Amino acid sequence: MKTIQSIKHLPIRTYLAERGLRPTKDNPRYGLYLSPLRKEHTPSFKVDYVQNLWYDFGLGAGGSIIDLVMRLERCDFAQALRLLGSGERTPMVVPEPLSVPPTVPALRMLSDIPLRHPALVGYLSSRGIDPAIASACCREVHYAVGGRNYFAVGFRNDAGGWELRSERFKGCVSPKHITTIDNRSDTVVAFEGFMDVLSYLSMKPDEWPHIDVAVLNSVVHLPKAIPFLERHATIHAFFDNDEAGRKATADLKRLCSNSSVIDRSHLYRGHKDLNEYWQAKQHRQQSRPHIAPKRKRNMKM
Repeated sequence: MKTIQSIKHLPIRTYLAERGLRPTKDNPRYGLYLSPLRKEHTPSFKVDYVQNLWYDFGLGAGGSIIDLVMRLERCDFAQALRLLGSGERTPMVVPEPLSVPPTVPALRMLSDIPLRHPALVGYLSSRGIDPAIASACCREVHYAVGGRNYFAVGFRNDAGGWELRSERFKGCVSPKHITTIDNRSDTVVAFEGFMDVLSYLSMKPDEWPHIDVAVLNSVVHLPKAIPFLERHATIHAFFDNDEAGRKATADLKRLCSNSSVIDRSHLYRGHKDLNEYWQAKQHRQQSRPHIAPKRKRNMKM
């Protein structure tokens, strides 16, 4: 039986090629593909052949071959391991390029308002996010795609772009950038995605006014965050428990050598990220049977 590490070393390039997907640009270090995860006109799905990692710039997501199979097959971690470990070959439906001209944006932002729609508040609550924290950090973004209007939870970055999330959608409004919160502290907490910082603040709401925050909104933006991060004496890194997250932590230690960089991923060992851990913890607490306190006897003196 193949180990998880041996499965992660299965070449992503070979996996895609066996399913009829070829790069539009190829060199010894990486290849650019039309994304197999969504429709697009310009290739923005990068496979790093050296590190054997993929990244979809349109989705702002990436990872190992296991993460890719989980998305393509819409399965969980264990099912992805079984598919890759058995060598089972499943057909891949490759989305056709968009028929619209590339000058026409696929997603057009309409407005942002205070977060209040029950569907969005309920979505965040299902992920363990405190409504007060969500309202303070996020907005309700309305946008249009192909003539139809939608709405999602919006998390703004420092360049004026937005990360968008809802129960059925994950995307962004350009430009992609980092998000920072500067409370003039000498300590900063760093996260890959905004669901993790919302989870952290839901766990520790009293820390909101006292610490600085940096959200990469994708590990590829780590270099953009260095000028902000290196100002701090202490950096707590809450990156994902995967190869990309571990590499980002190692790069952070190297690039911020004058700061004390503390890897906090061990706190949610066994989970992909902090939000997954927080959801699991809340689920366990809610599943515990309620035990009524014992009635105290009146004791005679």
